[in-house]
Amino acid sequence: MDFRQLRYFVAVAEAGHMTRAAAQLGIQQPPLSQQIKALEAQLGLVLLQRHPKGVALTDAGRQLLAGARPLLNDLAALQGRMKRLAGGQHGELAIGFTSSAAAHAYTPMLLRECRSRHPGIALTLSEDHAAALIEQVARQRLHAALLRVPVARPEGVVFETLLSEPAWLALPLDHRLARVPRAARTPVALAELAGEALILVRRPGAPGLYGKLLALCEQAGVPVRVAAEVERMMTNLNLVAAGAGISVVPGSMRGSHAASVVYRPLPTTLDLDAPLTLAWRSADLTGPVPTFVALARQLATGHAAA
Repeated sequence: MDFRQLRYFVAVAEAGHMTRAAAQLGIQQPPLSQQIKALEAQLGLVLLQRHPKGVALTDAGRQLLAGARPLLNDLAALQGRMKRLAGGQHGELAIGFTSSAAAHAYTPMLLRECRSRHPGIALTLSEDHAAALIEQVARQRLHAALLRVPVARPEGVVFETLLSEPAWLALPLDHRLARVPRAARTPVALAELAGEALILVRRPGAPGLYGKLLALCEQAGVPVRVAAEVERMMTNLNLVAAGAGISVVPGSMRGSHAASVVYRPLPTTLDLDAPLTLAWRSADLTGPVPTFVALARQLATGHAAA
């Protein structure tokens, strides 16, 4: 007994006539009759009584009809769910992000729009540092991740830069470089960092921004020292607020510790930018991942234009 035979039987039982059921199913009457007879033979039961005006259910037929209908309804519902899943409108989506990626206005907008436009996709969110997020994507523990600079590029993981923003200098409130007129509008020359204690997100966790800053200082002959290396940018800013040193952060994080940290721009000639990167597996060609990636691209284009 298979689902096709059950579907044929239910059609005949509901139509009460073999020819009418065949027409509804879009098949010829003889093959339909053969399938019903084959079903009866498999079960060892007479399901239909034939008479000149059609067919009538036997007691066994009525019991089979009562059990077959919910089975076919469940099958149709399952097929519908699988179709929606294949179309990217249904399923679970585990998204990770770094604290600095979450600080960008684009990230909550993306997650909010995903929930609004695709209510059939259930989002699960988690925060971690970039290295851990990339590993979780590669090991299929996360579907996608929003981070800054990729710290590794495992095979099969795609990295796409959605947006890029300039890095700003973060200074303790009482720092000499913070006590200048119009500080938020006056760039800090690289030479002014000489002798400063830098607080950096651990270089394996964000090699692009911090590695480039140290390289620029070395090339310009500007001596600096690394006072601390931390795993997350929010920890980085906590230490700056406490007066332990200075740092650089993506511009979107300038609202953090507004009462105890002063943010100043750096010269645009340094080209010290912080990207916002989306990571996902290239093998995820169906389901909600392509839907999320397409939405991320669409919103990034609009955000950049705005």
